[in-house]
Amino acid sequence: MGKKLARLLSLGTVAASITLLMSGCSGKKQNSTGESKKDSIALITDSNGVNDQSFNQAAWEGFKAYGKEQGLKKGSGYQYFQSNSATDYTPNFNQAAKSGYKTIFGIGYLLKDSVSEAAKKNPKKNFVIVDDVITGQKNVASVTFKSNQASYLGGVAAAYSTKTNKVGFVGGAKSTIIESFENGFKQGVADAAKAMHKKITVDSQYVGNFTSTDKAKSMAQSMYANKCDVIFQAAGSAGNGVFQEAKAHNQAHAASQKVWVVGVDVDQENMGQYKDKDGKKDNFTLTSVLKGLDVATKSLADDAVKGKFPGGKHLVYSLKGNGVSVTKGNLSPKAWSAVQKARADILAGKTTVAGD
Repeated sequence: MGKKLARLLSLGTVAASITLLMSGCSGKKQNSTGESKKDSIALITDSNGVNDQSFNQAAWEGFKAYGKEQGLKKGSGYQYFQSNSATDYTPNFNQAAKSGYKTIFGIGYLLKDSVSEAAKKNPKKNFVIVDDVITGQKNVASVTFKSNQASYLGGVAAAYSTKTNKVGFVGGAKSTIIESFENGFKQGVADAAKAMHKKITVDSQYVGNFTSTDKAKSMAQSMYANKCDVIFQAAGSAGNGVFQEAKAHNQAHAASQKVWVVGVDVDQENMGQYKDKDGKKDNFTLTSVLKGLDVATKSLADDAVKGKFPGGKHLVYSLKGNGVSVTKGNLSPKAWSAVQKARADILAGKTTVAGD
């Protein structure tokens, strides 16, 4: 009887250990009943991750601001679910819903189908699709940005800053969203060039995805070699390659041959820090074209907790109210003045940007 009891106790210990191990693998402690707290929010990233220094990170900044304001804890009141590939989208939405989050955000047009499917499965929860529109679902709010307007300002900045009269655009995966960045940028360059009685050309290339850093780096190397001295990148994590190439170029060349990068989504000035060949500290981020994901995510979370979630509606963020904008960055006073005038002209209806 003693040996049998000892064996049973041993099996019990193993079972308990397995249970604890499985609990540990589930991540932070969360409500697994699906019962939602009205102030809880979750973010489903695309494959670039929450620290992409771009799109996802901007949205996450809004989450953190909301969480701090509401006194919520990360992991219970607000959380992100990392997608490593497209196959993770649906499972992450399911997990977020099961974990009890009330308002769930899909960051990027690539998540549209997964948002729609999750919203149908969970009619009592709120869902948000960013950078696309879902119609006919009352628990889904759609958020888009007039990135063409902010990109136009980026084009004006590039035109007033180039010394070679050649600038570049590096996009990620070709889509309506990224083309709006390209078209706005090109129009801004063209209008500014006309105002200055100059001819400025734009070299546009697409990586084909948002992750191939090496390919974006190679494109930037080619553009800089062909005398482009400003490149606007709208390529997600792949765009880091443009920064890498600009840094390598600037570290190896004299200040008179300096090249610039126009950042995207968030203020990317910190990515432009470098030391020139003489050891002097400098920065090559000319300006950043901002998409107010932090503004949008916090605003929608605030609406949800007040019981005013705009389900079924399409919200458009533009220059008005700084839903999109550009940073002063390292622009010259002349370039910044031109940007400010261009912004005022758009807001006053004197300038219409393609795509408006």
